[in-house]
Amino acid sequence: MNAPDRYERFVVPEGTKKVSYERDTKIVNAASFTIEREDHTIGNIVRMQLHRDPNVLFAGYKLPHPLQYKIIVRIHTTSQSSPTQAYTQAVNDLDKELEYLKQAFEDEKNRYEERAKQGF
Repeated sequence: MNAPDRYERFVVPEGTKKVSYERDTKIVNAASFTIEREDHTIGNIVRMQLHRDPNVLFAGYKLPHPLQYKIIVRIHTTSQSSPTQAYTQAVNDLDKELEYLKQAFEDEKNRYEERAKQGF
């Protein structure tokens, strides 16, 4: 079969950076971040988080080709921020949100198990 191996979708090849940065030469405060071995799931989450930042003028992503396992996130910011700062802040904020979600899930699971032990 001509299909690539499944692990190629997730495992970053040795010597390849997970995230690479390329500054835009035509637009001030604009850049592209290439994220290896990710798809629409991460692209859309990062894009939506970037849209929450008031210093971000534009945030979008694209999947160059279905058989290329990478996304390209494009960010254009105001002069008060840089694309790198906006990207870093978005990732940090997402990390905090996901940690909160994980904790809330675990708390609810523990509450459910306690109620099950009591016979409710």
